[in-house]
Amino acid sequence: FTKQLFGVAITDLTALLSRRSVYCSKRANGKYSICDGFDSEQGNILYSPIKHTWERGRCRFCGASESVYERGDELESHAYQFIHTTNPERIFNMKFDVIIGNPPYQLKDGGGTGSSAIPIYHLFVEQAKNMNPKYLIMIIPSRWFVGGKGLDEFRDNMLQDKRIKIIHDYLDASECFPGIELKGGVCYFLWDNAYSNNCQIYTHMKDEISYSIRPLLECNSNVFIRFNQAISIYRKVRSNIFESFMDLVSVRKPFGLSSTFSDYHKKYCDDDILIYANKNIGYIDVNYPILQNKEWIYKYKVYISFGYGAGEGYPHQIINKPIFGEKRSCCTETYLVIGPFNTKEETKNVISYISTKFFRFMVMLKKNTQNGTRTVYEFVPLQDFSEPWTDEKLYKKYNLTAEEIAFIESMIRPMD
Repeated sequence: FTKQLFGVAITDLTALLSRRSVYCSKRANGKYSICDGFDSEQGNILYSPIKHTWERGRCRFCGASESVYERGDELESHAYQFIHTTNPERIFNMKFDVIIGNPPYQLKDGGGTGSSAIPIYHLFVEQAKNMNPKYLIMIIPSRWFVGGKGLDEFRDNMLQDKRIKIIHDYLDASECFPGIELKGGVCYFLWDNAYSNNCQIYTHMKDEISYSIRPLLECNSNVFIRFNQAISIYRKVRSNIFESFMDLVSVRKPFGLSSTFSDYHKKYCDDDILIYANKNIGYIDVNYPILQNKEWIYKYKVYISFGYGAGEGYPHQIINKPIFGEKRSCCTETYLVIGPFNTKEETKNVISYISTKFFRFMVMLKKNTQNGTRTVYEFVPLQDFSEPWTDEKLYKKYNLTAEEIAFIESMIRPMD
C-alpha cells in the first residue's frame, strides 16, 4: 500500500471511490483504513485540481476549448493531472514498472451543434509510454484502429509499435461496460517494453472469440484490420493488380453545399436542377451559383450518404443504399458523389457492385464508425463497369474459399 500501489484520479469523486476500493476507506489515514502507514488523507491515490493552459483558444496539453472549459472553480474543468504536464514522473518522483488505466475518452469541443467531441484517451497512452514502464495496459475505444479526428498520428505510432504484445478487441463495448453504447467497440492491450514481434489478437464478437498472431499493420494498409478471419480475404484482393474504388468517390461537400443548405423549393420550374438534401429532395434554379464540380450536374452519378449508423452487431449493411443520380441533379454535404459516368448503363452497373456483400465487406475493413468519408472505400477494388456485378462473380474472381465466403455472408446482410 505504501510502496507499490499508486494512483492518479481524474476527479475528487473518483479519488474517493478509488481509496475506498484500495484502502477500504475514502481517507487513506482514516479510522477504517486497512493501512496504517499514511499520514495524509490521500495516501498514494492523488487528486490535484489542475487548470488548463490556454493558447489561442485551446489548451496546450489536451486541446480543450477555452470557450467551453474556462469556468468557475465550482465546475469540473476536466484538466486531468496526468496529461497536463510534460514531466508526469514528477507526480510521484519515481519510476513505475506497470501502468494500468481506463482513461477519459473524449471532451466536448463546442463544435457542430454542441455534440462535437475530441478524443483524449490517446494522450494518456502516449504519456504512459513516455514514462517508459515495463508494462502498460489500458482499455480504450477501438476507433483508433482507423484513426480519424486527432487520432491519425497516434494510430500510425501504435500500429508500428512492435511492443504491443496482446490486443483484446470487443466489437460490442457493452460486453465490457454493460449498458454503455460506444460506437466502434472497445479494446484493451498489453504493451511490453521488452517485446518486439507480431501481436496476439483476440477478436470478441458475441459469444465467439477468434485468435491470431499477426502484424498490426498489413501490407498496403495504414489501418488495423480488426477481423482475423478477414486477413486472408484482404490479402487475396490486394495481391491482384489494384486500382481503388476510392478514386471514384468525391470528398465532402461535392458541390460546395453544406448539409444545412435549405435554399431550395419543392415545386419544379422550367430548367430547375434536382437537389438531394438532408432528408429532403427539392429543386434549385439552373443559374444558382454552384461553385464546385458544376460539370458533374449534367452527367450520371451515384449518391451515397456520408453518414450511416444501423446499430451494433452483425450482419450489418455497413453503408446506406446508393441512389441513382440522374443528369441535371446535385446534392448537399449529406451525400458523397460516386462518378460521374457517361451512360445510364454504367451507372447502374456501379450500383450493382455497391449492393454486393463483397463490396460492403471491403468497406467494413476501414469503417467502424458512422461516418463514411471517401477513404473507407480504399480497400474496395475497381471493376469493369461495362457489366453488372454479383457476389458470385466476385467470389470467383478473387478465388475465395467456402470458409471465406461464409464469413462475408455472416458479416454483411442483403442491401435493403
